[in-house]
Amino acid sequence: MTNFLKVDGAHIVRDGHPLVLKGAALGGWSYPGHEHQVRRELLKVLGEEKYAFFFDKFLEYFFTDADAAFFAALGLNCVRLPVNYRHFEDDMAPGVFKTEGFKHLDRVVDICAKHGIYTVIDLHAAPGAQNVDWHSDGGSNQALFWVHKDFQDRTVAIWEHIARHYRDNAWVAGYNPLNEPTDEEHTRLPAFYARIEAAIRAVDPHHILFLDGNTFGMDFSAFGPPLPNCVYACHDYSNYGFPNPPAAFTGSAEQVAYHERHFARKTEYMRRVGGPVWNGEFGPVYQQPSDGIPEWEEINETRYAVLECQLGIYAKSHTSWSIWLYKDIGFQGMVYVNPDSAYIRLVEPFLKKKRALALDAWGCDDTPVRAIFDPMAEWLRKAAPSIDTRYPPTWRAEKHLFRIVRNCLLSDELCAEYASYFAGKSEAELDEIARSFAFENCVKRERLNQILQADAAREV
Repeated sequence: MTNFLKVDGAHIVRDGHPLVLKGAALGGWSYPGHEHQVRRELLKVLGEEKYAFFFDKFLEYFFTDADAAFFAALGLNCVRLPVNYRHFEDDMAPGVFKTEGFKHLDRVVDICAKHGIYTVIDLHAAPGAQNVDWHSDGGSNQALFWVHKDFQDRTVAIWEHIARHYRDNAWVAGYNPLNEPTDEEHTRLPAFYARIEAAIRAVDPHHILFLDGNTFGMDFSAFGPPLPNCVYACHDYSNYGFPNPPAAFTGSAEQVAYHERHFARKTEYMRRVGGPVWNGEFGPVYQQPSDGIPEWEEINETRYAVLECQLGIYAKSHTSWSIWLYKDIGFQGMVYVNPDSAYIRLVEPFLKKKRALALDAWGCDDTPVRAIFDPMAEWLRKAAPSIDTRYPPTWRAEKHLFRIVRNCLLSDELCAEYASYFAGKSEAELDEIARSFAFENCVKRERLNQILQADAAREV
């Protein structure tokens, strides 16, 4: 296929006809700390040969032809592919691109194309960390990308490398240059987008760029006129889809209006400039029997209702969307690793510890540790009241505190404990652990998939 998707007014079009991209992102291994930290500890435990073997098999099993066939059978047409800059280069050898960098990325792009599925390549972790959160893999709570030109130069070079590789592949819908940037000054992000757009166009004039708003995809206030052939992207998570929501979600008129207001605010820029909208991330998290909550099924039904509410809002504006995420270990995925799999059996004690410590940054229930952290947050607030307006200001003292203490300091310290579960494993055992993520060994989240399939069938 040689007909590239492109932007035409308020639509993404294929051969002149509007196309709404609907799909999910890959991700969801679930580990402590930042990715490079847990990889570092696993390398110590496994040694280079077994380490390379395990991750090669893990990535191989994580998405196969069976996954793509299932995805396409639901009527979904786009997979967002998060990548870490470390897949392409090492910090001690910047600009020296790894020969194996495209191995699994090419494999997934080709598998998806075979099933008529587009892909969006998302730089989820850029050199220096483009945001202050754990998933940019910076190792701290500092977004150093914005204060060191070298990090930006390296990111441009990485995107030139990627664009050169995929410039003739029309099944790649486009490139998502930075996931959830957080530019405290707000002006550096639009300037970087102008730079990256020009750099990519110089080697690849065809592909759409999907440009996230500032402050985790929510703020376009400093953006000027839109860049050509670009889709601007928001992220639209609902507080009602997570533990401890503002109230029980009943689908009342007031609650629907609440979601409509939040989405309208995040997409005001796109409507003002007359461009398409891509919601690059959204979606509730779900409870499991292992959480020990008797009413877990009832809770999940309310979260499915939140999802249906959001999809109904997106349909009114022909919004393209990518739910977070396709596959994980039971937290949020469309399919998830069987609780009786080799991987879950191996690390189950550690998963229980993570839950008890509220170690995860993402969608955790912090009730077990509030008695510890609430007084600390109040102490911070009294000592420095300005912490409640510290960027990003929506976090408040509590979130700033647990990001640094639990999600950085404690999580990093526990990476070695997590890796210890893999000690002494043979290649055959490591293969079985990695194979836990293969489609045939996963469980389908049927209700979620029914909802997505029904939305995929809506007429544009």
